[in-house]
Amino acid sequence: MGGITITPVNGKKDLKKFIDCGYRLNAGDPNWVPPLRSEMVELLTPGKNPFHDHAKMQLFLAHQDGRVTGRISAHYDELALTQPPEKGMGPGTGNWGLLDSEDEATAKALIARAEEWLREQGMTRVLAPMSLSVWEEPGLLVKGHDHPATVMMGHHNAKYQAWIEGDGYEPVKSLVTYELDITKDFPPLLQRIIKSGEKNERINVRKVEIAHFEREANIIIEILNEAWSNNWGFVPFTDKEKAHMGKKLRPLVREDLIMIAELDGEPVAFMLTLPDANEPILKIKGKLFPFGWITMLRWLKNPRVKTMRVPLMGVVKRLQNSRMASQLAFMMIEYIRREAISKYGSTRSEIGWILDDNQGMIAIADAIGSTINREYRIYEKPL
Repeated sequence: MGGITITPVNGKKDLKKFIDCGYRLNAGDPNWVPPLRSEMVELLTPGKNPFHDHAKMQLFLAHQDGRVTGRISAHYDELALTQPPEKGMGPGTGNWGLLDSEDEATAKALIARAEEWLREQGMTRVLAPMSLSVWEEPGLLVKGHDHPATVMMGHHNAKYQAWIEGDGYEPVKSLVTYELDITKDFPPLLQRIIKSGEKNERINVRKVEIAHFEREANIIIEILNEAWSNNWGFVPFTDKEKAHMGKKLRPLVREDLIMIAELDGEPVAFMLTLPDANEPILKIKGKLFPFGWITMLRWLKNPRVKTMRVPLMGVVKRLQNSRMASQLAFMMIEYIRREAISKYGSTRSEIGWILDDNQGMIAIADAIGSTINREYRIYEKPL
């Protein structure tokens, strides 16, 4: 048996091998949802994904006996390098991600090559896995392998945790998601809080207006950038990334599933909910052609799904940790819950990810009766 060789990805043919590797190595996992190939190409291609405008990336493939046996990305974000170190990123912090490997020896060889590349770029610390940024699929799944991930969430081989931790990586942060049975009414206390908010003339919780999509998207991202700016791992969106995210999410956007809360006429909070596109994507195995596009088109016209995902929620800083913030959150959750049941036939929701030290959001998740169903772990290692 020949040794393991690690080579850089160079050109479209190698990129195809890199993407194919992920599909092949995860094909036997019934809970792995194959991403659409077009989205993988977009993610990894400068000019298609604005992340690359302020980042540098190198992809690597592992070979043994003439076969591709693994893959990894190594990259760093110039915007992340400017963030305060106490917030998780900061000067000298690089990343690797998109790890897939047939065995531990290959995984360690890939990680070692990614670390070497990062050192060559002047990095002194690695934060991983990041695929590719904190706004995409950060962290390694360490809990929740027994069910498929929802839209825009990662799913990883359970063996990877021991391999990574055995390679000198220490946990630095956990991201959790909460599962909620939305068919059940909220407790009487929460219902009273919601009704009180409805009587408050200063409060207006409204649906987004698709006819003014760009305006609404800007409102949401401005609140998000302001609300999350003190969070661990935060990196602000650029204008190009704002436009890109809006374009990417627009097919999934439904007016009745996204709420903006206004106080005295000013937008102060939002909640973004998406129907779980992973349900139809799992059925077509990530392939739009030759006939998968028909399934997806029909689903987009009438997205009946079991699960809704709440990927993003934000409240302006001046209201954070206040009773008003909790009240607005409960109102938005309740309004979306009603719509999800009546119009989309949904029975459950997944909320998150949420940082494991975000006490405000954890308190809200606990109050509505949700429980942790998935945990992602981010590791660090000095270079």
